[in-house]
Amino acid sequence: MGKGFYISRPLGFVLCGLGIVAMLTIFSLSVVYTKEKRKNQVTAINETGMVTTAAPHTTPAPSNEPWDKYRLPDTLLPEYYNVTLWPRLVPDEQGMYIFTGTSGVALTCIKETNLIIIHSNKLNYTLTLENHHAKLTGLGGTSAPAILKTWFQTQTQFMVILLNEKLEVGKSYWLYMEFHGELSDDLAGFYRSQYTENGVKKVVATTQMQATAARNAFPCFDEPSMKAVFHLTLQHPPETVALANGMELGTESITIEDKKLLQTRFKPTEKMSTYLLAFVISEFTKIQSSEKTNVLIRIWGRKEAIESGQGDYALNVTFPILKYFENYYNTTYPLSKSDQVALPDFAAGAMENWGLVTYREQSLFYDPKESSNGDKEWVVTVIAHELAHMWFGNLVTMRWWNDLWLNEGFASYVSYLGADYAEPTWNIVSNIYIFNIFCHLPPVKVHKMNYADSRIQLPASIKEIMNRWILQMGYPVVTIDTRTGNISQQHFLIHPEAVVEKPSDYNYEWFVPITWMKSGSNMGQHWLLTKTALYEPMKTGTDWLLANLNVMGYYRVNYDPQNWERLLTQLTTDHKVIPVLNRGQIIDDAFNLARAQIINITLALRTTKYLLKEKEYIPWESAIRNLQYFFLMFDRTEVYGPLQTYLRRNVQPLFDHFQNITSNWTQKPPRYMDHQFTSDLSGLIQFRDSVQFYSFRFVFFFHSRIPPNLKNTVYCNAIAAGGVEEWDFGWQMFKKSTIAAEAEKLLYGLSCTKEPWLLNRYLEFTIDPKQVRKQDAAFAIVYISGNVIGQPLVWDFVRAKWEQITKDYDDGSFFFGRLIQGITKKFSTEFELKQLQRLKEDIAASSFSFGTQAIEQAIEKTKANIKWVSKNKAQVMNWLTEQST
Repeated sequence: MGKGFYISRPLGFVLCGLGIVAMLTIFSLSVVYTKEKRKNQVTAINETGMVTTAAPHTTPAPSNEPWDKYRLPDTLLPEYYNVTLWPRLVPDEQGMYIFTGTSGVALTCIKETNLIIIHSNKLNYTLTLENHHAKLTGLGGTSAPAILKTWFQTQTQFMVILLNEKLEVGKSYWLYMEFHGELSDDLAGFYRSQYTENGVKKVVATTQMQATAARNAFPCFDEPSMKAVFHLTLQHPPETVALANGMELGTESITIEDKKLLQTRFKPTEKMSTYLLAFVISEFTKIQSSEKTNVLIRIWGRKEAIESGQGDYALNVTFPILKYFENYYNTTYPLSKSDQVALPDFAAGAMENWGLVTYREQSLFYDPKESSNGDKEWVVTVIAHELAHMWFGNLVTMRWWNDLWLNEGFASYVSYLGADYAEPTWNIVSNIYIFNIFCHLPPVKVHKMNYADSRIQLPASIKEIMNRWILQMGYPVVTIDTRTGNISQQHFLIHPEAVVEKPSDYNYEWFVPITWMKSGSNMGQHWLLTKTALYEPMKTGTDWLLANLNVMGYYRVNYDPQNWERLLTQLTTDHKVIPVLNRGQIIDDAFNLARAQIINITLALRTTKYLLKEKEYIPWESAIRNLQYFFLMFDRTEVYGPLQTYLRRNVQPLFDHFQNITSNWTQKPPRYMDHQFTSDLSGLIQFRDSVQFYSFRFVFFFHSRIPPNLKNTVYCNAIAAGGVEEWDFGWQMFKKSTIAAEAEKLLYGLSCTKEPWLLNRYLEFTIDPKQVRKQDAAFAIVYISGNVIGQPLVWDFVRAKWEQITKDYDDGSFFFGRLIQGITKKFSTEFELKQLQRLKEDIAASSFSFGTQAIEQAIEKTKANIKWVSKNKAQVMNWLTEQST
């Protein structure tokens, strides 16, 4: 995200963005049912001449009735839906965009019941002749009970249908409804996006159903286990094209209410969850794969973007990645096409809708002239992540959202494999071992161990080994004492005072395969099968020992003090003797062990001293990522100066190296990962010569002459060094940009100004959708909070505007997680803690209670920050001061 001292944006997004997707989605699920209910239902619009009614608002007292529970009863199963939708892409007389639709669902009775409970939210229904909201008939000769009553439970987002008799087990029924709703701009359910092309506003009707927004588009059984087949028909203006999960079966011209329309029918979907349903109506154009491919690949987006070649890279890598995953999963992709659509307004980075994957433009489009190498890496990794879900997530789906971590974790892991296949020279796979291995257990280990079962002798069955890794939370830290040969393991907890409340059948002990080397020689593998064990060969005397070679094991490693000293000496004298992945591992393990209070913080800092000689990406990325927390905690304290001085001294040789091999930044470095270095380093330490040179160009020359990998830093520093003229120039560049990656860099750069009044003006722009798209609002606010001058302004702004923000962004399921996490990540004082607690109280006392869980998480994080700063600030300051003498 923001530069200054941050990890690279693509790697940060992949590791943090994908790493927190599960957390943010579960957060959105926990609050979705408690969203404020102050908005009126969509005004009934009598376009068909039928009597319509809005869903009545009922808030009964808590009960044990099935309609007051948040989970669907287990009495009915949907088999298939017939859904027809007609979105209006122009506003009505009241200035509203609406859609109308009909929906029928074939459902089978599993258990006797006289209730049909189906999800529905913010929809208005056409009443039947019997004055009900739905009509029920039998299928296959079955007679259906009569409907006694229908009503809506707003709290649980259910339509409830009470019958005069019970449905019969094993029999099937047809439930039919007519409805309409608002095609709003809230980025959830069936919503509208818009953009300008040649001065003309274009409106897109699109969807984002995950996690619980399919019910906003049509009545449905909106839980992931309630899989069904969907038959979709879309009615749309003649100048538009309609897309859905399935391939188009045909399009015909029709007339409804004297309006000429197109009606497009689609091939029925595979049996799938409601959250994977998608449809798009737009004036987008496309490029597509050749007839030689057995799966049609189409890249859709704005005409200007497609014609300028921004979709070409996505087209080139999508099919190879798809074929790679077919081989990896040993299962054929079941659909005839894979559409990838870039949307101007989209809340998440991308969404794995089966057959119709939707993206932010920045996640799908790449312009080789304007986009950086980081942008390119982001595109291929996101595409690989979403395509991985076509099997793991879509074909095989979690029963409920508490298993989302497995869905996202596996896709996060294999996305590196798919991206590596598409771009084999980039060595992307190496990133996962250091920076992703401690987020999710790599499933590939299971494949390797199954393969090894017939080749080598394992200490136990695969089931016995793997159950300890799969069924237990977290992972161990292995401590090796080279003085005695003693090895031990314990459950690794980043917060040592944390209480593990969930018991384990294995007492949080693992079967740990320890690969190791001694003074550069590979010593093979040893299994740790108990909490402690003695292994004489690891009593190494004066030789250094290194465990978990190439970070192939899912554990951290600690050593006795003498071995730590020997490793540090080896890094200083000849670091290349230690494998590059392990050089990154040593840094990463040390900093995490220090945060867990297992080793001293100064020992962790000492692992970075050898970086003066390091030219490889992995160790530097490990150091940058871990030191980022130091900058967050200390950028407003006296520690910040010595920290900058220390880091500048260590980075200078590397910066000089890349300046030399790129002929003063006029050429690309030879290796791909070196490209990212040029971006990271220019933002890490603001070297005045190159920054001033390009900052001058920023205002007085065309910005396209700035090397793409330096744009983040140049934009930020030029605006920081300038005043209103530079800021306004940057703002106009942002508003005129037709390349999403370029716009994002400018969105960040504008946050770097040192003028408080410009920052306050920018904050006002962020909550005006005419100035900043809703999808970008949280990012822009967080960027401003990363500015030392902007941080208190943002905090005051958010507290003052909380009710407005809640009202306008209540349906952005990722919005509050991003916003609160981003603006409070620097909080580390008792005063800031009290302010957070006061905000929590104010929100609880108001009618705008959305976001309280995010505040509670921020409070806990702030408490941890306060404790960390209190324990480590003096030590860090003393150590940094010593390094400068």
